[in-house]
Amino acid sequence: MTFLHRRTVLRAAAGGALAGAAAVGCGRSEGEAGARAADPSVRATAPPAPSAKPGASGKAGASRKPGAVKGPGASGAPSVSKPPALTLAPLPPGLPAQIEHGPRTGKNVALTFHGQGEPKPVTELLGEAERAGARVTVLAVGTWLDAQPQLARRILDGGHELGNHTMHHLDICTMPAAAASAEITECAERLRRLTGGIGRWFRPSRARLATEQVARLARQAGYPHVLSYDVDSLDHTDPGPEAVRRTVLAAVRPGSVVSLHFGHAGTVAALPAILDGLHRRGLRAVTTTELLT
Repeated sequence: MTFLHRRTVLRAAAGGALAGAAAVGCGRSEGEAGARAADPSVRATAPPAPSAKPGASGKAGASRKPGAVKGPGASGAPSVSKPPALTLAPLPPGLPAQIEHGPRTGKNVALTFHGQGEPKPVTELLGEAERAGARVTVLAVGTWLDAQPQLARRILDGGHELGNHTMHHLDICTMPAAAASAEITECAERLRRLTGGIGRWFRPSRARLATEQVARLARQAGYPHVLSYDVDSLDHTDPGPEAVRRTVLAAVRPGSVVSLHFGHAGTVAALPAILDGLHRRGLRAVTTTELLT
């Protein structure tokens, strides 16, 4: 088993001991749509868009002031004024290397989003979550951060969590070690430049579980845990809002980590009904760190 996170103080032995299994091999999910087929939500770059207005700061996020985006630097990536360093709440000991879900004894779940997409629907989705008192975890693609640097702060300032989903969203589990390492470290550098830290979570691209090589490279880059999931919404296949809602609510249970995607209108439309369904079951959507602590 595996578990997720929460930015609150560690509870003494809350929910019992966490059980986890380190995955062997690069497990493909239907949510990743095959080993090499392009995810419909993935684009190498996205067109520039107006800066989104920051949302209200959430309880789960540390106080942060946005770093000013100044435009492309010599490397082509956005240059920003140095942001304040992020302070992350400690995680409980004994978490597995690959986390698929959190404690089953609580009332929390984690909604995690593969981060790419146009700014407007992304900010709409974040706003909908915030109005419902929910917090989410976003695993950002590096090229998306280059194209939409303002969204990194928008995510954090809304009380959400931001992590690493590789630089180009390639099939990282089949790549040579040097190339796979670059995919992780280049995205981590974007996160550091924009937010003051690399984020806590890494999720491999085009795979639900990381190979031993990818997990090792992630640890070397500063990510001791790979964030997987136990509920695949299949929203990237664009089945329609009702199908997304039905798939998530049929599978979710306490401690679940749900895989969702930015860049799909059906996901935005389905989110209110998903959050309502969770509420009716007494479940609450929190960040991954909150889920695990």
